[in-house]
Amino acid sequence: DNSSGFIPNCRTCRRQAREQSGEGDHHEGLSSDEELTPTEVDEFQKSKDNVLEDSRKIFEDVHADFCDIRKILLKFQEWKEKFPDSYCDAYISFCLPKLLSPLIRIQLISWNPLEQNFAELEEMPWFRAVEEFSDTENVSES
Repeated sequence: DNSSGFIPNCRTCRRQAREQSGEGDHHEGLSSDEELTPTEVDEFQKSKDNVLEDSRKIFEDVHADFCDIRKILLKFQEWKEKFPDSYCDAYISFCLPKLLSPLIRIQLISWNPLEQNFAELEEMPWFRAVEEFSDTENVSES
């Protein structure tokens, strides 16, 4: 009977189905749509493992000087110290985020801030390298 004009939504239908079936382990505020089946969890873990494995192979054939953020930033620092006019004319401060982005993304692939024991961004090696480079730039400018 829908005489009140009330049209039940999916949440109401699921709640009524749980009440009729006697399921008592549902916690209000949690969606049953978000619950994963063991098969889905296994598929997700396999997919995640494949992505992580592929990400390890990306820089296999790259010289270490060009896949380590600290070493890349040291090269830019040397350029700035030796040829400041050229460095300034090349707008390096605008280019560095685009240059470093793929390298940082690779390092963040496995990072999950929702895990209990996740590493803080400020503790990651790439963050410290960029921070040191930024501090060096500020010191040299002043």
